[in-house]
Amino acid sequence: MKEAIAELQEAIKLSENRTVMFAVLGHFYSIAGKPKQARSVLVQLNELSNGCYVSPLDLAIVYTGLGEKELALEWFEKAFEERTGALIYLKVEPLYDSLRNEPRFNDLLRRLNLV
Repeated sequence: MKEAIAELQEAIKLSENRTVMFAVLGHFYSIAGKPKQARSVLVQLNELSNGCYVSPLDLAIVYTGLGEKELALEWFEKAFEERTGALIYLKVEPLYDSLRNEPRFNDLLRRLNLV
């Protein structure tokens, strides 16, 4: 996990701070048992949102990793309202596996015609 986090930090630099890379880093911090660092990523995403677009999915990714399902689902709903294109991966993206049994998540899949 330590190597994955180091690689993600490098990916952030190489991607010129693409917000999705921050989100995945936050998710990995969470599953590595580093919730403080994951919450720091949430702060960074919030700060970045002052100067660029931060997708609701980015926040949902971090909250999913933290196990905060209700907050994650709220951000998924916002992504749905915004018609975020990356929602097409919702059914297959492994980052969202912990939500597969959640009724609201499955309802979202149904509304997206993914089931």
